[in-house]
Formats: sequence, C-alpha cells, structure tokens
Amino acid sequence: MSRRCELTGKAVLSGHLVSHSNRKTKRKFLPNLCNVTLVSDTLNRSVRLRVSANALRSVEHRGGLDGFLAKAKADELSSNALTIKREIEKKLAAAS
Repeated sequence: MSRRCELTGKAVLSGHLVSHSNRKTKRKFLPNLCNVTLVSDTLNRSVRLRVSANALRSVEHRGGLDGFLAKAKADELSSNALTIKREIEKKLAAAS
C-alpha cells in the first residue's frame, strides 16, 4: 500500500534534517494518512478511503464526498476514487 492520499494525491516528500552544526542528513516527510469511511449521498452507500487529514478537512468544507469529487481533477484521484466519481456523475446524469 503506497503512502499516497487517494483524494488529493499527497505523497512522501524527501528533504534534509538540518542539525545545529548545519549537517544535512536525508529524511522523509510522510503525509498524515487516515483510514476513513465516507458516505456518498448520491450513491447511498459508504466508501472506505485512505486520505490525508488535510483532504478530510477539504471534504467537510465542500459539503461531503460528492461535492469534493465533483470539483476534483481526475489526475489527482486514485483509481478507486475515480471510479466513485464516475458512478456519481452517471447517477446524477440519469436523475436529470
């Protein structure tokens, strides 16, 4: 399982740990990933995703999973989230 957010695409970054004497050693900056269950109002079911805490705040701010996926770009989403986005778009197109 990769250390990548399924909604925003945030991944591991690398950099330096700089000591007081200005020595630089390699380190990793890991994203704050959480296993969460989000509910899709359009699909009437819950979805398990591995998202960053920052993405979770964005989902809440945009009014839930459906609102977030409607505005999200396809290249940032994982394959699992992309299929959910397509299902939501298909259901909304059929309803109208």
